[in-house]
Amino acid sequence: MELKTDKMLAEVDGGIGWVTYNNPARRNAVSLEMWEAQGTILESFQNDDAVRVVVLRGAGGKAFVSGADISEFESKRATAEQREHYENVSAAANRWLGRLDKPLIAMIQGYCIGGGLATALAADVRFATPGSQFGIPAAKLGLGYGYGGIAALARLVGPSVARDILFSARFLDAEEALRVGLINFVVDDDALEARVREYAGLVSANAPLTVRLCKAAVGEFERDPGERDLAKLRELVNACFDSEDYKEGRRAFMEKRRPNFRGA
Repeated sequence: MELKTDKMLAEVDGGIGWVTYNNPARRNAVSLEMWEAQGTILESFQNDDAVRVVVLRGAGGKAFVSGADISEFESKRATAEQREHYENVSAAANRWLGRLDKPLIAMIQGYCIGGGLATALAADVRFATPGSQFGIPAAKLGLGYGYGGIAALARLVGPSVARDILFSARFLDAEEALRVGLINFVVDDDALEARVREYAGLVSANAPLTVRLCKAAVGEFERDPGERDLAKLRELVNACFDSEDYKEGRRAFMEKRRPNFRGA
């Protein structure tokens, strides 16, 4: 995959699409070129049938993603025209986090703060190391935090915990983040990648159409009731029952073997 920056890396390995934020000198802060590359990578993975699960990770082991790279704002976000371009690019990149219909896993080591936590919240499942820290320090900076990020946090941990995180602007350690439901698993640093690979392999071996339906159904559940597209979900259910994978699943069950799902 041709990208305009070496600060974003992408590879496909065994059905897993790996997205690496490769800016460890700045705790993986995301530059404009990285935003552009993120959108390119996720769009490519969405359209690649060989990719069944996508994993987000940060390079260096000290941070997952630390939000936008403020150091370039003077040169790339100084005027109204630049700001509009920057926000269009970053918004398009983040839309792909929401549009991806394949399972999205966040592999977190170290700081997962502010915009980095917003990125992690876009994932379906979150793994973290014991030394990871989580928080949204907007109240300590005096900046406004958008509705989308606050709503995503409140849906995940509930309104009461979300208020605590936002009002106090304090950092949560991995143990507390696990307890309140902010993350799914805590894994030692030296076992993290292997555990994520194992989990992603488990998911990628399942029927892709069924997994896609389940992700879509949970997504519709999180919408306001009047905005839910239940007709779309019925179509996805029917697609599962009409698929070759469903036939393969039945045959494999009768023959007491592992099914070989093809996503069709």
